[in-house]
Amino acid sequence: MAPGSAHPCFALGALTILGGAAGYVRKSSRASLIAGLGFGSLLIGSGVLISGENQYEGHVLASVTSGVMGLGMGQRFVKTGKFMPSGLVAVLGGASCAYNVMKAAGVATLTLDIDAEEEGEN
Repeated sequence: MAPGSAHPCFALGALTILGGAAGYVRKSSRASLIAGLGFGSLLIGSGVLISGENQYEGHVLASVTSGVMGLGMGQRFVKTGKFMPSGLVAVLGGASCAYNVMKAAGVATLTLDIDAEEEGEN
């Protein structure tokens, strides 16, 4: 798995932190700041894991983080009907979740294939 698969996590993490900070500056929303810093940090952390030797764990962390973020903001979008920011975050969270689930499944399959080959050599 190429470390390039960590780039979406770094990008979404940075955007999430910036969005949380913007929500705090514009509306004095402490919840936006805390959520932005929390979710953004988890996404950046998952990118670090993916770049290292813990690719599966990084993709799982990114899947869960972006899935929770997408579901939470999706509920808010349904309630308010406003695309910005809740609808946009819901779409980005859902897309990130789908991407990372596919990557995690690919890493798991690759690991199983390698394990099977090693058993065949013994």
